[in-house]
Amino acid sequence: MEKREVIMDHYSNPRNRRRINDGKYVVENTRNSSCIDNLDIYVNIQNDKIEDITFEGEACAISVSSASIMTSNLKGKTVEEAILYIANMEAMLNDKDYNSSILKEAVVYEDTKNTSRKTCAWLPYEAVKKILENYR
Repeated sequence: MEKREVIMDHYSNPRNRRRINDGKYVVENTRNSSCIDNLDIYVNIQNDKIEDITFEGEACAISVSSASIMTSNLKGKTVEEAILYIANMEAMLNDKDYNSSILKEAVVYEDTKNTSRKTCAWLPYEAVKKILENYR
């Protein structure tokens, strides 16, 4: 599947998109001040493992698809694995060395050159990074 097709599939059929009202979840809002992107990320961590992760909100195709790919890849990961995954995404978006095998489908954003689009792709990761930093 082409990169654009992967992005559009995750935008049109987002995985793990649902609002959670459960005290076991930590919620972090993330928004892009220069556009419509406004997402809530819900993470349930039990015994240093991400048991569940979802998102809800209004955002562009890049942010929604990025959140969908991210939640699919982080569900079931340990906190340390999730931190490594997020660090690789951040490195990729900043044109630094990264491990594409860790990122799986998220490599569809590797050719993103437009700074505002990089911000859109990074948005959901920024929220989870905060949650994981606070968890430690």
